[in-house]
Amino acid sequence: MKNKYSRAFTLMEILVVGAIIIILAALAVPAFTRALENARATKDLNNLRQIGIAMQTYLNDNDQNLPATTTWPGTAASPVLYQKYIATRRVFQSPFDKRPASEASDGTPPVSYSINTNMYVKLGTNHSMLKVVSPASTFLMAPKYTGDPGSASSWAGTAGNALDLPVGAPAETSGTHSTGRKINVLFCDWHTETLTFGPAGTPGTFQDSMSTPLGVKHWDPTQ
Repeated sequence: MKNKYSRAFTLMEILVVGAIIIILAALAVPAFTRALENARATKDLNNLRQIGIAMQTYLNDNDQNLPATTTWPGTAASPVLYQKYIATRRVFQSPFDKRPASEASDGTPPVSYSINTNMYVKLGTNHSMLKVVSPASTFLMAPKYTGDPGSASSWAGTAGNALDLPVGAPAETSGTHSTGRKINVLFCDWHTETLTFGPAGTPGTFQDSMSTPLGVKHWDPTQ
């Protein structure tokens, strides 16, 4: 006669299955985290590319003169890139910037990127892009924050006050991704690049503003 009772799992079998699940989860979580970060880094680069395309069009319409410092994103009342060249505010907000997104047409929506302050300090009253000596080596724009980019409070730029990116970005203590070792940059020839973040004394890194020629060329449009 067939046994009417089904065989139950033993405690040992349950423990083995549980251990396998834990091991698989331990392997999957870091891979998933890396995939998410890679997606954010790609979106961040894409934002910079879109801003670069919009800025090119703006410059073509304005004799190659950069828009006014800190107000370059624009508002509905005082349009610059927004709304004529970029229709959505989300392009101005990095995926690493954890502040709530906003599509308000005023000066309050988050802006995560800023223009290299030397573009205004060194290019004369009209801030003409035609005066940039080494456009393929000179930073135009990058993420702007203070301290650790993982904290929402580190980001302060808005549509009405997109703070200038200081030379060497000394207030930025960590890169946006790759455990703080990388940051994305838009150059004056409109290409984007992922650079090593610091330390400032390492030639060619994002924070380096002193080494000759590359560190100086990165931050000084007249070099």
